[in-house]
Amino acid sequence: MKRRVTCMVVMAATLVAPQAFAQASAPVAASSVANPVDPAAVEALKKMGTYLQSLKRFSVSTELTGERVLEDGQKLQHTATADLDVDRPHRIRALMSSARSQREIIFDGKTVTLFSPAGKYYSSVAFDGTISGLIDKLRENYGVEFPLADLFIWGTPDAPADQFESAMFAGQDYIGSDLCDHYAFRQKDLDWQVWIKTGESPLPRKIVITRRDDDARPQSTSIIDWTTHATFNDATFSFHPPAGAKKIEIVPVKNKG
Repeated sequence: MKRRVTCMVVMAATLVAPQAFAQASAPVAASSVANPVDPAAVEALKKMGTYLQSLKRFSVSTELTGERVLEDGQKLQHTATADLDVDRPHRIRALMSSARSQREIIFDGKTVTLFSPAGKYYSSVAFDGTISGLIDKLRENYGVEFPLADLFIWGTPDAPADQFESAMFAGQDYIGSDLCDHYAFRQKDLDWQVWIKTGESPLPRKIVITRRDDDARPQSTSIIDWTTHATFNDATFSFHPPAGAKKIEIVPVKNKG
């Protein structure tokens, strides 16, 4: 068994989320066995994505619980948080925290800065593009995973819509005080679930990802909270190095092949 960690996008950890109180879950219909991809489940995902893309200025935070699997198969949980302020299409600030580290990513539309408060060092790179483009650049060029990256993919042509081995409605749960529709999907080496708030604001409130390419089935759980009427100002996206901070060069990852 390989030693590895599973986590939801950039966060290597999570905090335990409020307990969801299960409502009566609808049994899987016989038709879903014949057709494992329920079109209604896929449509719910598209509706959520469309709503997410309509949000232009918002704050979102997550508490994530991930698992580290030891060589003997024992699982150890770890936790982390992430807080994002977003002003689409060109500005974002993300703060990721765990017991092991803390870092910030600040993008003002022209420059992206990665800052480590503990080490007091930072790197800045020029970038002219959208937030989704920035997420791709950080991952591909520098190996930096962005927290809650999927929020910027759902509702776009890059969102998975025809890659599902199965898709189903799994009933309803409360996440905090929000009644949510629970959906489960399987694609490639992942099983994943999403709880979408019912009503006119179909926001994802909980996401669970299970790795199927590892016999230990490591899992991550993210609880997501939203402020759709954010009160931050323009200064949120400006980075001013604190006293004693050192600027370093960020090294691109080596291209494979």
